[in-house]
Amino acid sequence: MNLARLIGREILHRKLGFVLAVATVAAAVGCLVAVAGLLKSHDLRTSEMMAEMNAETDRMEVKFKAEMKAYEDGVRKTMKGLGFNIFIFPEGQELGEVYAEGFASKTMPEEYVSTLANSKIVTVNHLLPSLTHKLKWPEKERTVILIGIRGEVPLAHRDLKKPLIEPVKKGHLVLGHELHKSLGLSEGNATTFMDREFIVEKCHAERGTKDDITIWMHLGECQELLDKEGQINAIKALECNCATIDRLGEIRREIAGILPGTKVIETESKALARAEARNKAKAHAQVSIAAKKAEVAKLRTARTNLRAEDERKYTALLGVVTLAAAIWVGFLAFANARERQAEIGILRAMGTPTSSILGALLGRAFLVGFIGAGLTLLLAFILSENLSEGPLQGFDLRSLQADVPLILFSAPILACAASWLPALQAANRDPATILRND
Repeated sequence: MNLARLIGREILHRKLGFVLAVATVAAAVGCLVAVAGLLKSHDLRTSEMMAEMNAETDRMEVKFKAEMKAYEDGVRKTMKGLGFNIFIFPEGQELGEVYAEGFASKTMPEEYVSTLANSKIVTVNHLLPSLTHKLKWPEKERTVILIGIRGEVPLAHRDLKKPLIEPVKKGHLVLGHELHKSLGLSEGNATTFMDREFIVEKCHAERGTKDDITIWMHLGECQELLDKEGQINAIKALECNCATIDRLGEIRREIAGILPGTKVIETESKALARAEARNKAKAHAQVSIAAKKAEVAKLRTARTNLRAEDERKYTALLGVVTLAAAIWVGFLAFANARERQAEIGILRAMGTPTSSILGALLGRAFLVGFIGAGLTLLLAFILSENLSEGPLQGFDLRSLQADVPLILFSAPILACAASWLPALQAANRDPATILRND
């Protein structure tokens, strides 16, 4: 009698026992698949949560950068219209005169601005030297404020940003609203100022300040007309780097170390307020982003710890289930061998080798493991296609495809191992003893 026939007869003889053994293996494999599904589902939910929170953080950073750019652009535009945060005036200048006239009567060397620019000053930016004087426009018999500018002087140790104010070209004038309107001058017109020919480069709109009666020209030409070559009477600067309460005091101390004897006053607090608002908004946004990143890291740690804990619990559960299944399969194998000992004795007496009987019993166990695992995996694959809710939401058994051969191999091996001792005992019993006792 060949081995396949023996296995077939072994299965048919005890159908119920075979079905119970298959069900036991199926239950054990089902627990394994369920655990894999739960862990996979946990990983999926964790990934989704991380992706959502990271996306939110990215959106916050993008919004923050856009808002900061808008703030900076707004501050830069406001600075040009409102003025600057500090003025540096010459030594000995009476500030009361500055407040009354709007400019200093004393002068200082133009090279002061170069000295500042080439220093390591950190409290100010955007140095703009100027020479301002009130006089009569002889040709037009109009009192005007003449300002000579040269544009922005870059700080040598910083990256130069876009200038806040453009210099006036030589041979050109920029006129305030009241002047060009009352004199009938337009951009591109030629006019005479203090016996020199100039081209009107630009005409400002009405501002409602002394700017409406102001003439701007190149600093060098202004110095020549006023006979003050190499002299200026003010340096405008933007304070932007002080975080202390005594901002002005900090600036004064730093400038005094570079340009001793000069005087520093604050001006246009509105511009400073805009800059402070920007800095506060920036700090708040950075704190919010940092808090969100910390929350993401905390959640990741919590989810990782939870998964590790679940994995420990599930591993212990699988161990218990596997042991219980092995014991039950072994018990069923023992019961089957005991009930069939008479038939085994007859087969032995007819000369059937011990190896064939052992092979039949273990073959049955192998089929128990293989069929139980195969049916469970097939059912799990079918169900996984329709899982849309519950703890296994999103679980796709296709992620376990690489482990299917291992499961199909391990289950029969474990079933054979559980059945080994009962099968070995039954196959090695003396047929005479079996038949006599029977």
